[in-house]
Amino acid sequence: MKPLHLFLFISTISTLWLTSTSISTITPNQNISDGQTILSDDEFFRMGFFSPSNNSISRYFGIWYNKISVTTVVWVANRQTPLNDTSGVLTLNDQGILMIIDRTNRSIWSSNSSLTTNNPVAQLLDTGNLVIRNENNLDPDNYFWQSFDYPGNTFLPSMKYGFDFVKGLDKYLTSWKSDDDPSIGEYTNRFDRNGYPQILLRKGSEVEFNSGPWNGLRFSGMPNLKSNDIYTFGFVFNERELYYKYELVNNSVVSRMILNTEGRLERYTWIERTLRWQLYVSGQMDDCDRYSLCGSYGVCNINDSPACGCLSGFEPRFPEEWRGADWSNGCVRQAELSCGGGDGFVKLSSVKVPDTRRSWFNVSMNLEECEQECLRKCNCTAYATLDVGTGRRKAKSKKRVRAIVIPVLVSVTVLLGICLFVYRKRKQKQKKKNELNSVVVFHENNTVNDSTKEDLELPLFDFNTIANATDNFSDECKLGEGGFGPVYKGILEDGKEIAVKRHSRESKQGLVEFQNEVKCIAKLQHRNLVKLLGCCIDEDERILIYEYMPNKSLNYFIFDERKRNSMDWSKRYSIIIGIARGLLYLHQDSRLRIIHRDLKASNILLDKDMNPRISDFGLARSMEGSDGRANTIRVMGTYGYMAPEYTIDGIYSTKSDVFSFGVLMLEIISGKKNRGFRHANHDLNLVGHKEGDHKKQNLHLVILNGAHPTT
Repeated sequence: MKPLHLFLFISTISTLWLTSTSISTITPNQNISDGQTILSDDEFFRMGFFSPSNNSISRYFGIWYNKISVTTVVWVANRQTPLNDTSGVLTLNDQGILMIIDRTNRSIWSSNSSLTTNNPVAQLLDTGNLVIRNENNLDPDNYFWQSFDYPGNTFLPSMKYGFDFVKGLDKYLTSWKSDDDPSIGEYTNRFDRNGYPQILLRKGSEVEFNSGPWNGLRFSGMPNLKSNDIYTFGFVFNERELYYKYELVNNSVVSRMILNTEGRLERYTWIERTLRWQLYVSGQMDDCDRYSLCGSYGVCNINDSPACGCLSGFEPRFPEEWRGADWSNGCVRQAELSCGGGDGFVKLSSVKVPDTRRSWFNVSMNLEECEQECLRKCNCTAYATLDVGTGRRKAKSKKRVRAIVIPVLVSVTVLLGICLFVYRKRKQKQKKKNELNSVVVFHENNTVNDSTKEDLELPLFDFNTIANATDNFSDECKLGEGGFGPVYKGILEDGKEIAVKRHSRESKQGLVEFQNEVKCIAKLQHRNLVKLLGCCIDEDERILIYEYMPNKSLNYFIFDERKRNSMDWSKRYSIIIGIARGLLYLHQDSRLRIIHRDLKASNILLDKDMNPRISDFGLARSMEGSDGRANTIRVMGTYGYMAPEYTIDGIYSTKSDVFSFGVLMLEIISGKKNRGFRHANHDLNLVGHKEGDHKKQNLHLVILNGAHPTT
């Protein structure tokens, strides 16, 4: 039977089986075509292809309520890549990855999980969560992927909304662009972990609403979040995760929380009698919830006219503007603060705690200790308790949870009268600083040396300079994210463009990788290596500053069909030669023999002329003298690029990089990923496929057999 006929036969059988059987799971290579749907076991949720409105020709794969007459979508897979016809197919491959395929057999969306399994199934749960798991393992902690980790505009019961520090996940809401366009809109609602955590609603990069910090009972800026008969809610903040979650008290009630296209955070309940969604509560209650409405040291009371006023002892900074209802510049002290001269604190009640991004907190101090510490520090604005309910961190604890706030330098949302939280665990911070100083030593000439005291002549940037250059590390400046952390584009005051790699707290890489990057690349000078311009280690920060590469990374071109077509063979050949030259320099011509250990397409950056630059030396190792190889029990790198002897036995050498180079060269030539390669006649990856072709032609690929690339 011809392959095309076989495919049509299998698809037909699959279609008949799906439409005649109500199931909640799909197995590898089982297709869901447009027109077919899958139900959860309790038939409460349904998933399949849909159009957002009758006027839309775009097709999306999503999940919606099955038993509600008004079609209400709660999750969309291909938000940014809609189909223009009904040819779409959802399939689960043998590695446990969900993919949406168009009529050209091109994948337009995938679950892209880094974990794989031999017996995967995808299941739509009764909660509306689409999960990929092992066929015989129902433990939620062992899911390989789940849609709840990638929410859209809807916050469902049982969903953990926030950070998973172990997996490096940030789960937050993004609005739809319009009611009939589920692509990402202007608004985001997510936890901010600077200072004590709070939820910030942004339009682009501008903050429009803040929830206030969790006060033990609710978020302080959301007084309408109260105990009720519809749902329970809670907040968790520990070393492993930070999240807010709610559960329905009665499963017969249908309730959901959404971030709508106008940027309002709203909870709705379904009223069967009227067959419509009814607004239950809104995050933003009135104008006093507008972020920074009254400015610094201003207080907002919606019952007053005008709503904005100044705290006692303060007056408008610019009276004329204030009388004209422009309160954004806030208030200033009427008399200069006298530290130690009798000035103290005034208790304010029933006010919303302001922006806590510049606050510090200590969970072991009582309120009296907090006050004394705040009085001792002249720059302390105010202090407050973290738990207004029990006054304790845990039931077994005898010490109340308190917080101290250092000066709030930014304009705050509402009722800036009582700030909070200042004092952090200084011993812990000092310990981290000492650990970092064991890696790099600072000198008065503003350079950094490694632990061998060699002068690396590496400029040291202060944190404020980098923050200003990257617009305070805004999402608009973000270029991408790797194992070490996010990378941002920055512009220094002199107009120089830079790339800023900031260490993420969730990263599995840390001091060792930071030391490698500084030590290995600081003195390396080659046109095919990315240039390290300096670093920043203010406070707990570990930041590396590089020259900016405007054309991003190699994988941005070779794995995208449209962009790949813009790279002719001479350009691909030039890139291959450039990578080989850089690798040759690392292995033979540099002062130390450097083994990169993570050579891959995403670590090859392209300058404005499309010249390749090898980057990311966090996993690199140096070898003295004539040492040919070494071994490790901690195998790190990227599967698909690692040599067999390194993956299996932990043995690495220059040949390990050469193997990676060979894989990379095949990818550049073919435009296919090694691990993502598929062929109808076998299950081999790209390397195995090419090796078979070469054997048939009696050819020998020297690159993959350890010979060094030459120029």
